[in-house]
Amino acid sequence: MEHEKTQIERHTSKQFDVELEDVREQVLTMGGLVEQQIANGVKALIDGDSALGEDVARSDYKINTMEVAIDEACTKILARRQPQAGDLRLVLAIAKTITDLERIGDEAEKIGRMAVHLAGKDRPPSAFRQISQLGGHVRQMVRDSLDAFARMDTEAALAVAQHDAEVDREYEGVMRQCITFMMEDPRTIKHMLDVMWSVKALERIGDHATNISEYVVYLVGGRDVRHLSIEELEKEAARAISPRTGQ
Repeated sequence: MEHEKTQIERHTSKQFDVELEDVREQVLTMGGLVEQQIANGVKALIDGDSALGEDVARSDYKINTMEVAIDEACTKILARRQPQAGDLRLVLAIAKTITDLERIGDEAEKIGRMAVHLAGKDRPPSAFRQISQLGGHVRQMVRDSLDAFARMDTEAALAVAQHDAEVDREYEGVMRQCITFMMEDPRTIKHMLDVMWSVKALERIGDHATNISEYVVYLVGGRDVRHLSIEELEKEAARAISPRTGQ
């Protein structure tokens, strides 16, 4: 495993190093744009800012364009370099990561569109405070998963996966509150459904951030850890850490 780790960090071909680093930087740039889309989408929703919501929805093409460009770069690396072991996992992890980032962008676009629909509607303060908190948490999950990817840090990746359970609890709390509002005043049903779609989009963003963190464990440890429980993921993360720490 240490040998594979070394392959990722240092190659005999300097040009290969340059290509891998360039693609990795593109992923992080795409991640930064996705983070901003989340922040703007949630702000538009909370503030009732239809113009900002429209901007979020219209800007989704930028994320899509970056996904296509990075995917093409990965395809060229696979064709030209035929990477092995750790290098191959790195390219595959990048390809998987940008797919999740693109889907996070789609969820942010939904939030932007819902913000436009909800502009000018009554905004239950307690529910929207919770949405703001949930939005901040999922944005942090995305940031932390990308940071774990940048540093190939399985401990940080595991922390992201563990945080998803808290996001799920917050999501369920907001949904219960929305249902209560609709039961108390049926006139709110239409726009509260839009709120619920937005909250569901935030919950899905947390799931995609968790996926990215799992790719980090795969990248470092060499095993596909999707669909594992948190307990099983903890064991895999520890196993991936051991060869690097001498444990």
